[in-house]
Amino acid sequence: MKAMTTSSSDVDVLRYAAFTSRPDGGNPAGVVLDAPLLGPDDMGAIAAEVGYSETAFVTTRDEERRRFTLRYFSPLAEVAFCGHATVATAVALAERLGPGDLVFDTPAGEIPVTTATDTDGAVRATLTSVPTRSRPARTDEVDETLTALRWDSADLAPELPPHVAFAGNDHLILAVRSRARLADLDYDFDALAALMRKHGWTTVHLVWREDEQRYHARDPFPVGGVVEDPATGAAAAAFGGYLRTVGALPSSGVVTVRQGEDMGRPSDLTVRTDPHGARVHVSGNAVPIVG
Repeated sequence: MKAMTTSSSDVDVLRYAAFTSRPDGGNPAGVVLDAPLLGPDDMGAIAAEVGYSETAFVTTRDEERRRFTLRYFSPLAEVAFCGHATVATAVALAERLGPGDLVFDTPAGEIPVTTATDTDGAVRATLTSVPTRSRPARTDEVDETLTALRWDSADLAPELPPHVAFAGNDHLILAVRSRARLADLDYDFDALAALMRKHGWTTVHLVWREDEQRYHARDPFPVGGVVEDPATGAAAAAFGGYLRTVGALPSSGVVTVRQGEDMGRPSDLTVRTDPHGARVHVSGNAVPIVG
């Protein structure tokens, strides 16, 4: 007989909204700070019950060195890295241990995180990605994705070519010509999920450039059992690497990404990319969700 898995009622699951200063904004994440005894089936069951796009589990902890091991689960599967759950976990730890530097060991690699308190008392976290990379998307990858999105090649912005970008996970990046096209998202859930599984993409990062320092984004996440992410730190990190590769970084190296607006959960992600380095820094606030 198969052993019964642990449910969310058996563990202390914290709930945070990441990349926002409001509990009703940003991307909700579950955070389990004490998970050394949980197996993968337990973590998957808890993540499915919580129902957020990801829940992070701290499986080992060294508070003296401020070093922790994290695993991330969507309602359907484990993922190698999740930016918004990383920020949520960092803020939760900073609220308990005090602000400062943290190191997270994740399936994608080592993720340093700096936490600090804003002037209004809110905690802000900045994660440093694993080395990023970006390559031009193949014609078949783009065509199949446009079909699943019910979009057309004429919707794409020629100055920002389609790429597959990596910052712990692979993300297909498609830039569109207009904000209206980005707002009109009504895709084939099953078709896009199958395509993403086929190519190993975690999200499809859809962006519109307002200007060289400000972008708007939407991230379908059907492979995780979620229609869309209101904030996607991993995709934002991959996007920073993409901008460096295609020569679209502003002189400051800093862009902001506005996400979640069309879902009613606005999020703000600050992305800082060294034009000569391989890693990307993504910053944002996180606040507890009460009730």
